[in-house]
Amino acid sequence: MKGIPDEKVDLIVTDPPFAINFKAKKANYNRTASRVLSGYNEIKVEDYYDFTNAWMHEAYRILKKSGSMYVFSGWNNLKDILTALDDNGFTTINHIIWKYQFGVYTKRKFVSSHYHLLFLSKTKNYFFNKIDNYPLDVWDINRTYSPNELKNGTKLPHSLVMKCIDYSSKPGDLILDPFMGNGTTAVASKSSYRHYLGFELNKSMKKIIDNNLNQVDIGSSY
Repeated sequence: MKGIPDEKVDLIVTDPPFAINFKAKKANYNRTASRVLSGYNEIKVEDYYDFTNAWMHEAYRILKKSGSMYVFSGWNNLKDILTALDDNGFTTINHIIWKYQFGVYTKRKFVSSHYHLLFLSKTKNYFFNKIDNYPLDVWDINRTYSPNELKNGTKLPHSLVMKCIDYSSKPGDLILDPFMGNGTTAVASKSSYRHYLGFELNKSMKKIIDNNLNQVDIGSSY
């Protein structure tokens, strides 16, 4: 990210590591372990604030003044994300809840079936395309499960990422995902006439990302 010039990105949509000792191949995540690629990079809990602060510092620098950012998070280390956002000058516009249809089985607590989605801006003059008259801050969007699909440990629904892109960018804008995973943000960007840029440390994901991008036509979501 340090190689990107200042104020060049219109929108950031990203699902960073959660620092929860995530076991991507566990069967209770409704996936076939042999179809989940190894190499997922987790962050130690004690390092999570420093990690988050470092990438958010760069995110703030490269966002345009009219730009915004969506950050997915579980609840476990949400406090570090919120603190880093404040420390780097971001303004929280909405704290969105993404409600999905399935959570991991638990015995002694309620099943988690949602993620936090923080909608953030750099200035008060951020772009927002108000598609609906009363857009709600609870998004009920089902996960998509493909047990036999070769993939990274986690994968966001295409429709979920598209909602972020549709509300907060225009065709021709540049969308960034610093943690590409399966490349869902890039795929959604390509399918909606946006330019895309992203990074992924897990080198085994390159073929998956390339394949996912090759399967979608420019503007196909429109």
